[in-house]
Amino acid sequence: MTEKEKPTGAKKVNERERLFDLLIHDLTSPLSIASTTADNLLHKADRYGSLTDQQRRMIDRILRNVQKAQKLLQEMIEILRSEEGLFQKEFFSIEEILRESLLDALEMISPNEVEGLYKIENREAFRDSLKGHGIFVEITGKYCKSPFCHDNKKIKQILRNLMSNALKYRRERMAVTISGDTDLLVMVEDDGFGIPPEGQEAIFERFVRLNNEKRAYIPGLGLGLSGVKTLVEAMGGEIKLVSHEGVGTQFVVRIPSI
Repeated sequence: MTEKEKPTGAKKVNERERLFDLLIHDLTSPLSIASTTADNLLHKADRYGSLTDQQRRMIDRILRNVQKAQKLLQEMIEILRSEEGLFQKEFFSIEEILRESLLDALEMISPNEVEGLYKIENREAFRDSLKGHGIFVEITGKYCKSPFCHDNKKIKQILRNLMSNALKYRRERMAVTISGDTDLLVMVEDDGFGIPPEGQEAIFERFVRLNNEKRAYIPGLGLGLSGVKTLVEAMGGEIKLVSHEGVGTQFVVRIPSI
């Protein structure tokens, strides 16, 4: 290969993006089929026959993990839609979206902890129960009671990824604070090991994970924070990171309404 034939950095990026798009397209259909099939086996005994308790538990586990893969795929799609400037404008409750996002994040990180939380409907009782899991939530300002206007799915994705990241890396606690009277302000912080200065820009790059013996056991693809940054900037907002090794990490996001 001559010098002219060697792929440039831009060409490599374009090839990676095309592969990214292809994977999304080709995975959507088989995941949908797998999810529907497992759901039918669980809920249509008159058509497919009854299941033993052990079979039901195993199929339920299959379904939960297929749904996790579908959520990851949907996140990729939402990122691509945001890069094209495609947003669904609607009014929604930040309190409700935060609850849904937090339960989703817990389902992925600590599935055994989340079952009891799903059953708690009272807001104060829900927050009190979260404290027992080392999770502290506070909502103040306009959007404590008034609806926020933007793309519901993308706000949920931003919250879910920030919180799942904090839950993975915390030692004991995670705090989520939402405020703002015009723009929506979100702060998510953990008491984990922190991020070294040389890695604080890299964590927003797609498929990048920091190498650290303290974090080696933590699963992930390196897509969450890069997706958050892409979504936030596409929505006209900004994301800031404050982190110190040995102390913890804080992400602050500002998103204007539309």
